[in-house]
Amino acid sequence: MRTLVASKAPTTLAILAMLACAPAAQVHAQGTVAGTITMNKQLELPNVVVFLDGVQGTFPAPDKPVEMNQHGLQFIPKVLPIVKGTTVNFLNEDPILHDVFSPDPCAEKLNLGTWPKDIVRTFKFANAGCRSVLLCNIHPGMEGWIVVFDHPFFAKPAEGGRFTIPNVPPGKYQVKTWHKKVKSKGAPVELKAAESVTVDLSL
Repeated sequence: MRTLVASKAPTTLAILAMLACAPAAQVHAQGTVAGTITMNKQLELPNVVVFLDGVQGTFPAPDKPVEMNQHGLQFIPKVLPIVKGTTVNFLNEDPILHDVFSPDPCAEKLNLGTWPKDIVRTFKFANAGCRSVLLCNIHPGMEGWIVVFDHPFFAKPAEGGRFTIPNVPPGKYQVKTWHKKVKSKGAPVELKAAESVTVDLSL
């Protein structure tokens, strides 16, 4: 007959198993902030960024660069929200020269020079809170924006002004918006584990 002896401490394998499960449990506990944005100038909705204020913690930039294109004498997208430390690839799909620069100190007054079609220039935005305008020396009517956050909890409205910010840790936040001209007061939310809350904002 076998005698079973109760262990007073978890085995090494048991500890490793618990550690392996921890990230999955944390992800499961995260929630979602969603809602709809309305504004008088509906055509400006794609140029709005919704974000959470009051986020705690440190968040790494993505490993892969993101893209800001130039096509039809326009920056596409016109507004690009990113996490601090993200590298942006600046493309040129026009059959003419473009020159990208920013006068803003938070973007180190970047000047990427002039380049033709199918050439890519890159720049890493290192300062959270930076709201950097992008301009072209050759085409004064061109304008774009890079909006830098210290966390990944932001979104741009889809069709109808709907937005979703997923994988948000539980906590108390202010849901705010950024637009180059229109400001909102924002709205407070308290998100519990694995919860989804809805916030509607009017600009």
